[in-house]
Amino acid sequence: MKRSGDVDARIDAYLDHLTSERGLARRSIEAYGRDLAAFAETLEKRGVRRTDAIDADAVRAHLARLAKHGLSSRSQARALAAIRGFLRYLAREDGHDGADVRQVHVRRPPSRLPGALGTADVTRLVEETPPAGRRPLRDRALLEVMYATGLRVSEVAALTGVQLRVDEGFVTVLGKGGKERVVPLGRQAKEALVAYLAGERPKLVGARPSQWVFVRAGGKPLSRQSIWKLVRRRARAAGVTARVTPHTLRHTFATHLLTGGADLRVVQTLLGHADIGTTQIYTHVAPARLRAVHRKHHPRA
Repeated sequence: MKRSGDVDARIDAYLDHLTSERGLARRSIEAYGRDLAAFAETLEKRGVRRTDAIDADAVRAHLARLAKHGLSSRSQARALAAIRGFLRYLAREDGHDGADVRQVHVRRPPSRLPGALGTADVTRLVEETPPAGRRPLRDRALLEVMYATGLRVSEVAALTGVQLRVDEGFVTVLGKGGKERVVPLGRQAKEALVAYLAGERPKLVGARPSQWVFVRAGGKPLSRQSIWKLVRRRARAAGVTARVTPHTLRHTFATHLLTGGADLRVVQTLLGHADIGTTQIYTHVAPARLRAVHRKHHPRA
C-alpha cells in the first residue's frame, strides 16, 4: 500500500537512514542534504508538497533550474544521483514507483585527466624550504606524507597519533564511508615525521596534549584550508610553475606508482577507491608504462 509524506520530513528521514544504516561520512551526508534541500525548493515552487506527487517532470524541472543557475554538468549529475537515491528509498519505505525517473539523464562531460607533477618538481616541492618558512619540519613532513601515501586532504587533516606506526612504516587511514585502509609511509616520509615529531611538534603543542599529528600553535589541527594554502605557498617558493593543490599530490602519488609498475588493484587499495573504475582514469596518465607492459607480456607485441 502506498503511503505519502511531507517532502521535508521524508528527506530528513532519508538522511537519518544514510547516517545510521548506510554509515556514510558526515561530508557525504551534508552534500546529500544540500542537493535534496535544493530539490525540495523546486518542488515547492511547483506546488508539490507530498512525496507521492513527485514525478519525472519535477526532476527534469529541477535539473533545468540548476542549469539556469550555472551549475556544471557534474554538479547536475551529482544532484540527480542524490534524487534517485531518495526516490529509491521512498519506493522501499512508502511504496512509491519512481521507475520513470530512470529515463532522466544528464549529459556528463568527459573525465578530466588528473594532473601530476614530475619527480623533479616533487623533489623541489618537498625539499626546498622557503626563506620565511616558520615550520619547516612540519611542512616538510606534511608534504612527504601526502606524496608518500596519496591521502586525501581531509584524511591528512584528521590524522591522529594512534593512526601512525612510524617504526613499522605505515599509517592506518579512515577514509570515505568509514572504511579503513593501511598505507606504507616510505623511508623519506618516515624520516621527515621523526624529525617533526621530535622537534617542532612538542613546541607547537606545548603543555596541553593533542591527538592530532599535524598541528598549529596550541596543538589544534591544521584545517583543510590551511593545508591547501601551505601546499600552494611551498609550490610557489620552490618555483613549481604548475598549479599544485593537495589533490595534485594524490594524483602524483598514483601516477608515479603506475609508471613504476604498480598493479592497478594495488593503487585502488592504497587510494581507498571503492570502485576500480575510479582508479582507471590513471591508465590514461601513464600510457608509456602500459605500452611497456604490453610489449613485455603480450606474445605478439
